[in-house]
Amino acid sequence: MAGVFVISLDFELYWGMRDVISVEGYAAHLDGTPNAVEEMLELFKKYDTHVTWATMGFLFCKDVEEVKKYYPTKLPNYKDDEINLYSYMEQNPIKTEYHFAPKSIDLITSYPNQELATHTFSHYYCLEEGQDEAAFHADLISCKKIAEVKDIKLTSLVFPRNQYNESYLGVIEKAGITNYRGNERGWIYEAASEEAKKTPLKRALRIFDSYVNLSGFHTYKFEEIAKQRPYNIPASRFLRPYSAKLSFLDGFRLKRITDAMTHAAQNGELFHLWWHPHNFGVNTKENIIFLTKILKHYKLLEQRFGMKSLTMHEVSQSL
Repeated sequence: MAGVFVISLDFELYWGMRDVISVEGYAAHLDGTPNAVEEMLELFKKYDTHVTWATMGFLFCKDVEEVKKYYPTKLPNYKDDEINLYSYMEQNPIKTEYHFAPKSIDLITSYPNQELATHTFSHYYCLEEGQDEAAFHADLISCKKIAEVKDIKLTSLVFPRNQYNESYLGVIEKAGITNYRGNERGWIYEAASEEAKKTPLKRALRIFDSYVNLSGFHTYKFEEIAKQRPYNIPASRFLRPYSAKLSFLDGFRLKRITDAMTHAAQNGELFHLWWHPHNFGVNTKENIIFLTKILKHYKLLEQRFGMKSLTMHEVSQSL
């Protein structure tokens, strides 16, 4: 079997950053996201790249009132209210363009080979204290309902903050999800609650691993992926956005990704790259140039080894 190149994007806008940085502090990224989405789509079209856009259910709406029409029958009861986006929505002014994206969703679906997947309805944290299986199932049902309005059938899922919860696999299968993005292998990437992630050592190692092959290529054999359902289509590498301070290391950052892609192509394995559209909201030009180099390398591997670009759903179908 030929190697496969998968890209998935976690589309969440400010909802996914609410507990990390103030809306004012992240405004530049959010202002630039619609343009970044359009530029990425043009690039994916040019290089015939199939992409999965894991999109929060809230983003389908035009405003808070529309979100409320699709509220789950049971809401998560997080111990840490800082991550509860229902509370945040009720207690704070919500700037429309930073929280909702129906026009961007329509644009994505107008381009060829772009899959709309789910990033849960409410950026649901599957490993946080206070949430439970029933609330998670209700969240996914809301996702399905709001996607059906646009005639979209959701079959792929990306866990917010990569909080993969093995005990919830039955829940996502019950909701019609056939596949999900699991985490990279190794203890520095293992799924954990937000509090458990706050370890300087792990963060430092993950950054270092973006430039130097510290933990391996993280490419995957299809025989292994096919052993369980729903299918785990694991992440291989997070595409860290351009940083002016670290730009002198961009050659290493690119080589880290392209070496793993080449390994996957030569060995008939899967390589899965991911990032957030808002990562490209600033330094868009530099990020697009970097992504172009990755996609050119994919086309080279397509010519030499027959590598294919597939969405998560297409991988699931092929399995």
